[in-house]
Amino acid sequence: MDAIEALKGRRSVRSFKSEAVRKEIIEDLVDCGRLAATARNEQLWEFVVVTDPEMRQRIAEITDYGKFIATAPVCIAVMCQDGKYYLEDGSAATQNILLAACAHGLGSCWVAGDKKPYAGTICEMLGAPENIKLVALVAVGHPGESPSPAKRELSEVLHWDRF
Repeated sequence: MDAIEALKGRRSVRSFKSEAVRKEIIEDLVDCGRLAATARNEQLWEFVVVTDPEMRQRIAEITDYGKFIATAPVCIAVMCQDGKYYLEDGSAATQNILLAACAHGLGSCWVAGDKKPYAGTICEMLGAPENIKLVALVAVGHPGESPSPAKRELSEVLHWDRF
């Protein structure tokens, strides 16, 4: 799958088959995350891969819109060291992971972290140092659905020279 195909075809998947994701593929997803654009090349990101079913269940229970994390075979916590551009860097890394998952034929879904009241609790659960912030949780697995939500047309969102 080429990059344009992944960009145009990726959709959020919230239903997963129980089939495990190979370790090499998980490592490739995180590798793609670490290669994301980063302000001033600071590379503030850290990644915690959660495959333990009990831990995924605990994470799912405290999220508001991430209950499906419990049924995804993998949850990648995208975290960043506190810094001026941690949110931008972590978001870029998260997007790379989502696109890499699509390219590998996997489903994924971004669950918010940074501004959620449970962010600190998840950091503690995962043993993160105090200077680490949760940017996102990414559920990953073999898709149990093929969502195709409508996207706004290009003509609705594209403006030339002025809004």
